[in-house]
Amino acid sequence: MKVTERYPRETGRDYALRIIKDNIIRLGLPPGALISENELAAELGLSRTPVREALIELSKVGVIEIQPQKKSVVASIDYDLIEEARFMRKVLECEVVKLVCGIATEADIAKLRENLALQKFYLVQAPENLLSLDDAFHEMLFAIAKKNRVYALTRNLSIHFDRVRHMALTIVKDNKIVEDHERIVDAIAAGDEQSACAIMEKHLTRYKIDAAAIREKYPQYFND
Repeated sequence: MKVTERYPRETGRDYALRIIKDNIIRLGLPPGALISENELAAELGLSRTPVREALIELSKVGVIEIQPQKKSVVASIDYDLIEEARFMRKVLECEVVKLVCGIATEADIAKLRENLALQKFYLVQAPENLLSLDDAFHEMLFAIAKKNRVYALTRNLSIHFDRVRHMALTIVKDNKIVEDHERIVDAIAAGDEQSACAIMEKHLTRYKIDAAAIREKYPQYFND
């Protein structure tokens, strides 16, 4: 499991939640992995309470199964939950890009293109870093639209979607995800709400195209 440093002013609960989520998404804690509150608390330098709170939070969205008197278990990947997360993101992000088309400044578009340049670099050099850049790209869209709180509210349910996104980026290594981002930015720069929304919807459905390759690589991680 990969543990990064705690951010300044980050609460123990938020720190534990961030580390657990990141490791679940990146398969540092794969489906079926057992999580000991005591061991994780010691590894993070926390008491058991914030670790327990983080696990309870993740159990509410079905990514952790808490077993009384036993270790918690990382849940298998459920395509029904992935589809719920995708539906939520499609509804929200299509509206977000429409808003962005009308208000994005040249500076906003320049920042999006800077992110794109990094995506193109890491697609070739280190595809495992693409997920963070992908997240940053979508977060920037919400920020431009002044919907930061909405973005924050979506993050826990999005973990189901993010797990297969990470697999797709590292296994399939398909540059169409980066191409989608570039086309979205071009549509925003042109003020084309309809095209931006259509590209975003297609973009958020690409995991279905990669499903067979992902299942072939990790059949043990999925609910059938």
